Amino acid sequence: MLAAVNAAPSPSMQLCLLSGVYTAPPWGGGGGTAVLEELLVWGTGSWEQRPHVLLLSPLRFLEESCSSADANFYLRISTLAGEPRKFDPKFRGPIHNRHCTDVLCCVIFIVVILGYIALGILAWVHGDPRKVVYPTDSYGQFCGQKDTINENKTSLFYFNILKCASPIVLINLQCPTTQLCVSKCPDRFATYIDMQGSYRHNKSYWEYYRQFCKPGFNKPWKSVAQVIRDEDCPSMIIPSRPFLKRCFPDFSTKNGILTVANQTTFKDGRGKTRNVTDLREAANGINNVLDARSVGMKIFEDYASSWHWILIGLFIAMVVSLLFLVLLRFTAGVLFWIFILGVIGIIGYGVWHCYWEYDHLQGTPGSDLTIYDIGFQTDFRVYLQLRQTWLAFMIILCIVEVFIILMLIFLRNRIRIAIALLQEGSRAIGYIMSTLFYPIITFVLIAICISYWAVTAVFLSTSGEPVYKVMANQTLCKYANLTCDPETFNTTNVTKLCVSAQCTFAFYGGEGFYHKYIFIFQLSNAFVFLWLVNFAIALGQCTLAGAFASYYWAFRKPADIPTCPLFSSFGRAIRYHTGSLAFGSLILAIVQLIRIMLEYLDHKLKGTQNSFTRFLLCCLKCCFWCLEKFIKFINRNAYIMIAIYGKNFCTSAKEAFFLLMRNVVRVAVLDKVTDFLLFLGKLLVAGGVGVLAFFFFTHRIPVFTQETPTLNYYWVPLLTVIIGSYLIAHGFFSVYAMCVDTLFLCFLEDLERHDGSAERPYYMSKSLLKILNKQNVEIKRH
Repeated sequence: MLAAVNAAPSPSMQLCLLSGVYTAPPWGGGGGTAVLEELLVWGTGSWEQRPHVLLLSPLRFLEESCSSADANFYLRISTLAGEPRKFDPKFRGPIHNRHCTDVLCCVIFIVVILGYIALGILAWVHGDPRKVVYPTDSYGQFCGQKDTINENKTSLFYFNILKCASPIVLINLQCPTTQLCVSKCPDRFATYIDMQGSYRHNKSYWEYYRQFCKPGFNKPWKSVAQVIRDEDCPSMIIPSRPFLKRCFPDFSTKNGILTVANQTTFKDGRGKTRNVTDLREAANGINNVLDARSVGMKIFEDYASSWHWILIGLFIAMVVSLLFLVLLRFTAGVLFWIFILGVIGIIGYGVWHCYWEYDHLQGTPGSDLTIYDIGFQTDFRVYLQLRQTWLAFMIILCIVEVFIILMLIFLRNRIRIAIALLQEGSRAIGYIMSTLFYPIITFVLIAICISYWAVTAVFLSTSGEPVYKVMANQTLCKYANLTCDPETFNTTNVTKLCVSAQCTFAFYGGEGFYHKYIFIFQLSNAFVFLWLVNFAIALGQCTLAGAFASYYWAFRKPADIPTCPLFSSFGRAIRYHTGSLAFGSLILAIVQLIRIMLEYLDHKLKGTQNSFTRFLLCCLKCCFWCLEKFIKFINRNAYIMIAIYGKNFCTSAKEAFFLLMRNVVRVAVLDKVTDFLLFLGKLLVAGGVGVLAFFFFTHRIPVFTQETPTLNYYWVPLLTVIIGSYLIAHGFFSVYAMCVDTLFLCFLEDLERHDGSAERPYYMSKSLLKILNKQNVEIKRH
């Protein structure tokens, strides 16, 4: 071949291959790239030698001559994607002689955790969760709290609810009217004037009315004008019912007319007869909230009567997931084709069922109405009586069905390769069965993080001190809405200048150093929470990667697999790489916090008319979403390299990225096909258990008709079983996904390190060698 390159090339010929290791090109069905050890390129009048060239495009491989006139390909010098791994005869998998990596980040991480604990203690000292549980009257006292004067007064009553603009104001306790704790809400219409007229003949009228007056007030003969001015008693009371421990008007509709206790008018106690619709603004949205409350109670009842059946369904999902993972070791190909066909079958049944419901409703009165016609309804069963609902379901399922079938047609060859990787992964899990239970550790760590964050957030949000403000009916009172001290308020000149002014509890807050930075503390609480959750996930990924890498780099399996690989990998990750895992988690937490802040801004600016602002915000949300996905992908592969080589985060991330770039086609196709197949497995588990739960909770299984509980909404336990089954399947299959990703990187390095010779044999299994059309010259495994 050297003789063939002594002369200058023809104008159409660009380069000539001298020697190299050539893997199956991605366009030829085997996947991969061509990594050539040497390349001769025609330079300025002579041949120049270029080492390690990565070929990413069609290539006519020439062994004897360089006379091709139609060579058509592109070249990328290897420095753009890093140098391929060199053969190391001492390398036998995850190295044991390691050192601590990213020590500075580890120190910062420990300091942040200590600071987080201190923040929790500080919040616990200043916070009072009773402010969330109990409503507070105008004197800052809790309603319904034990061992207080209001122990038996569980509801909050508003003197003049017409002053309240919306339910949000009521719930936030910022309604500018006197608020009292009462034992029960009023159940009748009454005014102070009517009470005075009846009091002279029957003392019981005053005894009933006085429970809604200020404590200690016992002057029913006091003039109405003075009572209203001093706000000793409400000028009127209306029938109410407690909601969120607050008395709201007892609204109802009669023939489409809003009423209160079947009345459309009422006396306001000031000489006027008013319509019930005047209460609409103060009680806007209350009916929807009360309907939601009713739905919530029914959902609670459904959970109470079906919780044990839900647990049985989740247990079935766990057993099915474990059974599939065990069977994958022996019949991965068959089971995954069953997955695919099963999902197609379940969706097909869904299409048939939607069509059957659509056809069955034909001719039913009211079934031809549209969703827009009936508007929002809290009872989901209303929508199931519409043909349009089932038509929409059927169209969506048909689109999903067609999409899956097209994916199977165009990716059938890649699916076969992915199945081989899954078979190898099933063997690895079979040798290291303890990895199936590691997600429990991750779940416990995340549960601890969520609990600590939630408790700290509640205590921080209730850390405020009672803030009292001047409330006055006079619009020109210059002291209105200013803070005041209820103990010294009566000795000030405010009551002289503003006769109706009162020092009333407004909300919880404060102006001290601690209270000024409550928002910063809440933001820090959310940030550290994200950091810790991502660290727990990273620790699990690095631990599993180390265990599965130990399996792959064992030349004789299982003889060379180290003892307790999962425990050893966990120990290495904690002892040497806490800083590196914290570093990767920190980067991801920062991006996630920015995304949360963008969502908050989007929520606040929803009503804005500035199109450019909305467009810019949408672009930022999209960019940071993509950035988060990219960082998760890089981190995941970086943790694999950390588990194997024990280097710091940046070096591991760079090496993992370059390794993947040198095999970009395999990454883009094989890895995603594997994820797709695992996703189908989750759908099959969730869908199969969901169909079983649907037939059970809708009394369609004759054997269990007597045992099936009577429910308000059968979809409540059904959705719980489906979502829970999917999460359980996700927990088990996430181990499988991490296994495949680890083996994927390992066998890519295996291809770069070894050539199948007696000195450099491949470590991959015989099945992978067969798929890649490779073999070891001298087989040493037995």
